[in-house]
Amino acid sequence: MCWKCGSEIKEETITRDSVCVVCKKDLRSCRNCMFYSPGSHYDCRETVEDPVSDKERTNFCESFKVRRIWSGNSNADDKAAAAKKAFDSLFG
Repeated sequence: MCWKCGSEIKEETITRDSVCVVCKKDLRSCRNCMFYSPGSHYDCRETVEDPVSDKERTNFCESFKVRRIWSGNSNADDKAAAAKKAFDSLFG
């Protein structure tokens, strides 16, 4: 799911050039990584040596793994995603 607009990511492979088909934001960014964890060391649950300064832009992090949320998830997951999207839009 795109961190910015909440659209499903249908691409199998995410490259440095991959962007969301809806909002055109970079997909290979910390915000779309399954290890992204604000408040953790460098905001990442993986052990990384160098911080990424812009969490919303494409980067070279070798630990990147796309965070996938497929349609058809439970109702609770859909509500959580909608709540996150609404919260993010307050500060976007």
